[in-house]
Amino acid sequence: MILIVDDDKTVLMSLRLMLTRKGHEVVTATSRTEAMSVVRTREPQLILMDMNYSLSTSGDEGLVLLKQVKLFRPDTPVILMTAWGSIPLAVKGIHAGAHDFITKPWDNETLLSRINTALELSAKGRGNDERADDFDRSNIIGKSPALMNVLNTIARVASTNASILIMGENGTGKELIAEAIHNNSNRADGPFVKVNLGGISQSLFESEMFGHRKGAFTGAITDRSGRFEIADGGTIFLDEIGDLDPTCQVKLLRVLQEGTFEPLGDSKSRKVDIRVVCATNADIPTMVAEGKFREDLYYRINLITVTLPPLRERREDIPLLVKHFAQLHSEKGNMPEITDDAMRFLASLPYPGNIRELRNLVERTLLVGSDGVFTAEHFKAQYHEPVQPLSASNSPNLEGMTLEQMEKAAIVEAIRKHKGNLSRVALSLGITRQSLYRRMDKFGINA
Repeated sequence: MILIVDDDKTVLMSLRLMLTRKGHEVVTATSRTEAMSVVRTREPQLILMDMNYSLSTSGDEGLVLLKQVKLFRPDTPVILMTAWGSIPLAVKGIHAGAHDFITKPWDNETLLSRINTALELSAKGRGNDERADDFDRSNIIGKSPALMNVLNTIARVASTNASILIMGENGTGKELIAEAIHNNSNRADGPFVKVNLGGISQSLFESEMFGHRKGAFTGAITDRSGRFEIADGGTIFLDEIGDLDPTCQVKLLRVLQEGTFEPLGDSKSRKVDIRVVCATNADIPTMVAEGKFREDLYYRINLITVTLPPLRERREDIPLLVKHFAQLHSEKGNMPEITDDAMRFLASLPYPGNIRELRNLVERTLLVGSDGVFTAEHFKAQYHEPVQPLSASNSPNLEGMTLEQMEKAAIVEAIRKHKGNLSRVALSLGITRQSLYRRMDKFGINA
């Protein structure tokens, strides 16, 4: 049963008609008192709730009702209904435990998709039938409790349309998790489109993401489809979303909110059916608090949040990963033998670059070669120690420096230590070369 709470009878009638046609049992309430009467006596599968029930437009009534409902039905998902002007209130509602929010007037297909997602997640949460053992893991290697916890989570939500935010340090395998979500979803036969937002400048964002029409700007000699259009019917993976500037955040929010966009040079809106999976190594909640990332966008992309553990917190997986990388390398020859002392050495390293750093170390050592048996000494010879914190004797005074100034100082020190070898610099800092180049360009650093 779905409970709809709104003092506008037109809204109630419209939603009742749409949902009953889809086979749902619907109960309506026009006031907070009626809503609580239903909640006390019955257990709705889902509640659609307006934010205002009087002449007041503050939204406080809706927030109070939400808290009351959660006291009686803590596991029932609530979707808030709000106008554009009260989206900040809806975000407060998410803080208070709401599952999602929609804006009035809504698109029926988008609303039904959100409702179905909420119902599916609620049912999976009660059933707990899915296990990571039944999940197509592809190239996700490991069996540590920390990793299995992540796999159990995405196994439950992969078949839904829920937006997912994957958080974790560089090199932890966020892209592999995104691919696994797509491959285990109902969209597996559709496209999986990867977008590195950190590598797209503000001036190219609209053209890259939404496409353009011939003549839209100088150099647009043909029509071009954007990433969202290419991903229609499938999944779009937005990597490094924490690097997106505020202007582009607004443009992205509209697509995620309404499912529509206009290519550059075209006034006709295009509608897309996509599932959004985002990833970042940034501390988005802190960025929201500092005003660097839109709060409404944050709550739009993280209906489900998955945090990948760093490699140092799943050391029991290191031997499995080493054997996997060695097996990939041995496809061109005999499987190398890696001794126990080598495994112990590899399991003891700090790995600021996580799995990517481990893979590079294993492949580099195997490429250099030996007589077929690799000991700890072989790996020690190829290991590059990470950059240590700047000592008081050779570092600038960090007092009063901004985070960006400290980041720049760390990069400059790493370049100095590794004599301009940018591959080693990136490895020691635990970032990719591409990320290093972007930061060097941002800070005006010349190697």
